[in-house]
This record gives sequence, structure tokens and C-alpha cells, in this order.
Amino acid sequence: MQITGTLHKMKTEWATPVKYYQVFEDEFVALNQLIGQELSINFEGYECLSCGLHKKIFRQGYCYDCYQKIPEAGDWIFRPELSKAHLDIEDRDLVYETKVQLQPHIVYLALSGGLKVGVTRKTQVPTRWIDQGASAALVLLEVPNRYLAGITEVAIKEHLSDKTNWRLMLQNMDSHENLTEIRNSMKQYLPEEALIYFDEAVTDSYQITYPVMTYPTKINSLNLEKTSSFKGRLIGIRGQYLMFENGIVFNVRNHEGFVVSLEI
Repeated sequence: MQITGTLHKMKTEWATPVKYYQVFEDEFVALNQLIGQELSINFEGYECLSCGLHKKIFRQGYCYDCYQKIPEAGDWIFRPELSKAHLDIEDRDLVYETKVQLQPHIVYLALSGGLKVGVTRKTQVPTRWIDQGASAALVLLEVPNRYLAGITEVAIKEHLSDKTNWRLMLQNMDSHENLTEIRNSMKQYLPEEALIYFDEAVTDSYQITYPVMTYPTKINSLNLEKTSSFKGRLIGIRGQYLMFENGIVFNVRNHEGFVVSLEI
């Protein structure tokens, strides 16, 4: 079977283990069912996820021109502390920014190749944690807007990493810290504006498992711009990575906007 389409980040469904899907324009692939099988990935071109033109992808699935102007790629997306919709100040599109920024956000702790702190919209729980390949996650606090989440993350990352160690995550080398104890120890570092949202009663963490046959000991990344055709046996999926035999891993998120043909 061959399917051709433009890659988006994999859709996920909360389950034990997590269920993964790649959705194309006219069909979708239930990826869990392919584990253990040979899969070919062939690079066919580009399609910007914003304008739809066949232009080279710059970042996040967008061509350079779109990345520089669309609100979905504003600096506040990647640095929540730069959010200004609560002040009625526009970055690129105030209507969009108000919709996204002025809604409940979660600051969380996660074990994803190590302990980290992060931010996501409440509606993205637990999707955000799955996308990062976290084995466990715990809400640090819930706040009413993105700005408060951002300044909280800035304060906490003085003491914890805000990055996913993707290599350790894909080798299943997560640390085993007690997230509840760490959560309580972080309270002292919360900004004054956010401290009122800290809920002492939150203690239950999410435990997440992934469809993986075996974890690799060494990691080699597949880049379709360097290797336009690849074939290998799929042995697992974690985060936004397809994992193949011999330690080859394919970051689907990094290839959003790439047109590919899949042969199964």
C-alpha cells in the first residue's frame, strides 16, 4: 500500500499504550498497527501548512514568508512570557492572540529524558505531554492566561530544565524523581502574581506508556533533506518520533510540511 500526503504532527489518543495516527487530506494511517512491519518514507517535496504553496519549509511546517507574519508563529508561542493580549496589545493578530492567550494554561513538571518544566493550554492536556514523550507529568499550577504561565516557567527554569532531552527519552532513560515532592519544593520560587493559583491538593500525576517493542541504545536521526528515501522496520513510537531498527529515529514534528509517500 502506498499513501502520499503532507506530514503533520501525529495525532494521538490517550490509551495504554498511546495510540498514534498520521492524518492526510483524504485518509489516515493507524500507526500502532504498523509496528513490527517494514515502512518506506520517500521525500516528494514541500507544502507550507499556512499558504499551501510548494515552498521550502523554514520552520514549524511553514515557509519563511508565512513564518514571519502569521500569528501561529509569533514569539509568544515559544516564549509565553512575551504574551500581551491581557494588556490588549497586539503582536500580529490581536483577535487570534486573545483567543489563545486568554484561556486557562497549565505549568507542569514532566519526566521526559529527565525532569523538566513546561507550559501548555489546559485544552492540550495530556496531548502536550505525549508529544514530548513524557513518561509521567504533574500539574504545578493552573493560571487564567498564557502570560502568567510564561513568567512562572521563567522563574522555575532557574532551578529546572525547560528542555526535553530527546535522546535519553528515546532510549527510555527517564529519571525517577518524585514529582509531588519536587512540585512542593518549587512553590517557594513561584512569582507573587501566580502564587495564589498554587493548589496544595494536587498530587496525582499522569503515567504514560508508549507502543515500543524495544528501545535503542544508540540514536541516529533521519533527515529527509539529506536522505530522501528510507526503508526500515518500525519498532516503536514515542513523543513525535517513529523509531526504527538500528537506532534510526524520525522526528515527524520536524518534518511538518514535507510531502512524502509512505509504502507499507
